[in-house]
Amino acid sequence: MFKKETYIARREQLRKDVGHGIIILPGNHEASCNYPDNTYWFRQDSTFLYFFGLQREDLVGVLDCETGKDYIFANDYDIDDIIWTGPLPSVKELAASVGVENSGSLADLETFIHSNTHTFTHSHIHYLPPYRADITRQLSELLGIKYAAIPRYASMELIMACVKQRSIKSDEEVAEIEKAIATAYNMHVCAMKQAMPGRYEYELAAIMQGEAWKGNGPLSFPIIMTIHGETLHNHNHDHELVEGRMLVMDAGCETRMNYCSDITRSVPVGGKFNDRQRAIYQIVLDANMEAIRVTRPGITYQEVHTAASRILAQGYKDLGILRGNLDDIVANGAHSLFMPHGLGHMMGLDVHDMENYGQINVGYDDETRPSTQFGLASLRCGRRLQPGFVITDEPGCYFIPALIDKWHAEGKNKDFIDFAELEKWKDFGGIRIEDDILVTDSGCRVLGKPIPKTVAEIEAVMTA
Repeated sequence: MFKKETYIARREQLRKDVGHGIIILPGNHEASCNYPDNTYWFRQDSTFLYFFGLQREDLVGVLDCETGKDYIFANDYDIDDIIWTGPLPSVKELAASVGVENSGSLADLETFIHSNTHTFTHSHIHYLPPYRADITRQLSELLGIKYAAIPRYASMELIMACVKQRSIKSDEEVAEIEKAIATAYNMHVCAMKQAMPGRYEYELAAIMQGEAWKGNGPLSFPIIMTIHGETLHNHNHDHELVEGRMLVMDAGCETRMNYCSDITRSVPVGGKFNDRQRAIYQIVLDANMEAIRVTRPGITYQEVHTAASRILAQGYKDLGILRGNLDDIVANGAHSLFMPHGLGHMMGLDVHDMENYGQINVGYDDETRPSTQFGLASLRCGRRLQPGFVITDEPGCYFIPALIDKWHAEGKNKDFIDFAELEKWKDFGGIRIEDDILVTDSGCRVLGKPIPKTVAEIEAVMTA
């Protein structure tokens, strides 16, 4: 945990920003895998972590904006639990460790809520939209709101107050993220060195997961490790590595405090780029570097996405895949045939930070709204950048046969796409390059130890 004063200050700011009523922040429960006592690895709710920092299951935090008091509610472990877990702190001790003076059992929580609901309407009880059924049920029973209606009464005031605070990463948060990137460096470099013909994707995925645990944290999301990078989120690891294929490795980890990394590297199986691979890879790398060059406070990430898209489109023009005026190509979204996703997303305690609040509430605002154009419409964060934002920069190029055939049959962007030339590329697969960047006062900084990214750097690591 950070020092308790960090959590005290965060809660004080949250009460100030919400301004009225009672804020309920449930922590997560254990979740069973295939029978009750066999549970998944416990992952605490990120909002609860941000404001309370406690890793135990079944905790509920309450902030009273009227009195200025904070509470932690949970049941203490009994002897039947302690036999299996060993001695653990009491709820009172846990609360005190993060500067909370008031604590009680879950029965006390019900009493507290019921004693206040006669004076507060639903608009004065603030909670976030739950993403788990057990939390939805807990809130339903606690507040006397029908299960199906719980999402409808989620507090937009609380959502926006949390987004406001969590979007700006403190120095201590950035340091945690860089710890996660340091581990991701080991994950990716170790996997690169083993990306040789005859190995299997699952072997390299296992290497990455092992390196994550060496860093004392789990993966931040299921690994994407595939020679079929044309499938954007390909979690199938069954393929044998074959020379001539590009291997997309999209993986990150969490620190012990659950701050995340999210890195993608694409490497040639065998360690040497052929001419086709080098050509496409350099186009994507140039787009990645252009995004870093232009990212700064005051620019929207939509504008950064467009700047990177222009680099991609020009590269495809140079290869003869696209044709026509560059401005027209980008304005019509012809380049999006090869990158049907956005340039990046916020990152922090969640690998897609705060998206449980509703992605549009995190990545957009009243000034900047999502586009309806294919590709750009999938940009998860488009709003104006501020110092302290941590965002991903992940351009890619994917030759997706089904999508190419669909556009060809429909004649979509036929004035800008040479479909005959494109036939030669349908067997290529895909490439993605991703870094985690911090918006600074004057520009941006790529976080963490530099992970091999240029053609020369990758070949040097893989053939050493």
